[in-house]
Amino acid sequence: MAKLTSKILTIAAATVMACSVSISFAADKKPFGLWLEDVKSEALANGIRKEIVDTAFANVKFKEKVVKLDRKQPEVTQTFQQYMEKRLPQSLVDQGRARLNENRTILEEVGKKFGVQPRFIVALWGVETRFGRYTGGFNVIEALTTLAYDNRRADYFRKELMTALQILNDNHITVKDMKGSWAGAMGQSQFMPSSFINFSVDYDGDGRRDIWTTKADVFASAANYLAKSGWRYDQTWGREVKLPTGFDKELVSLKVKKSMAEWQDLGVRRIDGTDLPTRQLMGSLVEPKGGNGQTFLVYNNYRTILKWNRSTYFAMSVGHLADRIGN
Repeated sequence: MAKLTSKILTIAAATVMACSVSISFAADKKPFGLWLEDVKSEALANGIRKEIVDTAFANVKFKEKVVKLDRKQPEVTQTFQQYMEKRLPQSLVDQGRARLNENRTILEEVGKKFGVQPRFIVALWGVETRFGRYTGGFNVIEALTTLAYDNRRADYFRKELMTALQILNDNHITVKDMKGSWAGAMGQSQFMPSSFINFSVDYDGDGRRDIWTTKADVFASAANYLAKSGWRYDQTWGREVKLPTGFDKELVSLKVKKSMAEWQDLGVRRIDGTDLPTRQLMGSLVEPKGGNGQTFLVYNNYRTILKWNRSTYFAMSVGHLADRIGN
């Protein structure tokens, strides 16, 4: 009984300490309502119209759900195999081929203009929003406000929030229609506000960069992002390979770049055991976590996809879907 009592007291003391830490942490930060007034003042000082500020923040609240989703990233909770099985079912491949055929004229026009293969535009469209079907139902201003108040990446999300307000101020979209993901990614291409400002395109010339409902703008914006981020039209993204027994795993890193001939000399082969291509592209080896030992030789375009989303899983899913759509 004495041992049990001692244990209970120890647990109680730890609980009190944890609570005091939490209270201390909260005391260091303004209450949400007061903090939000500072945000509104900053927006007005940045030239955002008062009616936009008033409408955008009219019903904004701190959303715990958004913070929980931010802490639950797929590369933390899923293996590579689980992610790929869930994100790339055969039905998505079939839909991708159908969407490529349905929109072939505009896709080829956009692809030629920006130097991006149509299959990769369609693959990004498919991985991001299932070809525009799932663009997210979160109020973008509320989601970004929540993440800007949270401590994990407050500065980044505050800048994105101010940029989202600028997009509203420029009349590209209304407050009511500015929907997106829990992280504030918007439209069929799931652009963060800063990506919208830097890369979105008014391809149909109607005066609005509409990544929510206008396919021409969606395709051109995605292609423009890739083109300005270093995409090469004459290259693919990568391929699965086999490593020889005893291969130096220190070489499996995006920090290590070698030519095809160099990887060939080190014993790296295509997955079917045949020689690597003779074209002397520079590549790096990647082994996704939870990939059952799978290894991929990736090229410049893989790195470009990572600029869109810094997730190995995401980049792999786009590459694989593009290959399966193309085949």
